Amino acid sequence: MIDVFIIGSKGIPAKYGGFETFVEKLTEGQKSKDIKYHVSCLSDNYKEIQHNGARCFNIKVPNIGPAKAVYYDIAALKESIKYIKDNNIKNSIVYILACRIGPFVGYYKNKLKKLGGTLIVNPDGHEWKRAKWNKAIRQYWKISEKYMVKHSDLLICDSKNIEKYIKEDYKQYNPKTTFIAYGADTKKSKLADNDSVLLQWYKEKNVKKKEYYLVVGRFVPENNYETMITEFMRSKTNKDFVLITNVEKNKFYEELKEKTNFDKDKRIKFAGTVYNQELLKKIRENAYGYLHGHEVGGTNPSLLEALASTKLNILLDVGFNKEVGLDGALYFKKQKGDLATLIGKVDLLNKEVIDKFEEKSKLRISQDYSWEKIVKYYESLFLSN
Repeated sequence: MIDVFIIGSKGIPAKYGGFETFVEKLTEGQKSKDIKYHVSCLSDNYKEIQHNGARCFNIKVPNIGPAKAVYYDIAALKESIKYIKDNNIKNSIVYILACRIGPFVGYYKNKLKKLGGTLIVNPDGHEWKRAKWNKAIRQYWKISEKYMVKHSDLLICDSKNIEKYIKEDYKQYNPKTTFIAYGADTKKSKLADNDSVLLQWYKEKNVKKKEYYLVVGRFVPENNYETMITEFMRSKTNKDFVLITNVEKNKFYEELKEKTNFDKDKRIKFAGTVYNQELLKKIRENAYGYLHGHEVGGTNPSLLEALASTKLNILLDVGFNKEVGLDGALYFKKQKGDLATLIGKVDLLNKEVIDKFEEKSKLRISQDYSWEKIVKYYESLFLSN
């Protein structure tokens, strides 16, 4: 029996987020009886529950602003090491998702090592490049990443481009890495085209099936909303641009409105968030095309979902997106006029061409990104430790 402690997600049952969904799918799809999962969960109490056969232990964290995530990971790591020691566990893995606690991890790595445990880290994407952080926090992220790489026994990268970056940028530590992708749900939505939930959503947002381009993702500058909105407005398409995102009327939203005047273009429709997963999947399936502007690192869950559901996918031309989409997608550059021109061409594609893109993208996901395969790779890795 191997005990695997997973730290860094907000916990399960998953309500949101890539890491949370990953832990949900990993435990839900468990095949091996020789693995016992222990999952840290961000909470306001210290209760323990069982979910998907995993032991979920709550970590209570004070509301201390941006440092909350760092506090949470350290507290969860301390609790995991204590549990390993108290229960005399001889064969343990601590799997930390993201690189938040680098400056502190060496100390805990030594404690874990004395107990015969292994430290595995998922470096995630380029968190230190994100525009939402100020310069000091970005510097902290970069330093933290360095120490997480230095002290880990193995790094699991969900993107080959991230794996290459880790090997090149931190070659002084000779990091041991492996690639296991993120997964995607390949099943079609359970909702029919005449489902009242879907029809009500279309009515509220004033959109029609196959008459809209879609984007789903966090409303942050590095996802290139400015480029996509500006270029969409520049295009002559009669279709709508539906943005499913956590937009609050915040500073970024107001700046974007001032720069682009998107509120004057009736085609641009901010549609808020959609937490009903079957509805979201159906909205993806019924989109004419999907736009994806993510630029900062890693395999993006919303991209995988789009390739599994939407017939036409138009992605920003960067390595992270190309390694996933291959020839099952179209690509745009950030230069003025590039995406607008491409939208004009995509509007005119015939059914045969569209069906061919759909066939390639769905095959890509089912062959390399299904959750069944990802779970199998993880179990094999944990058991070979």
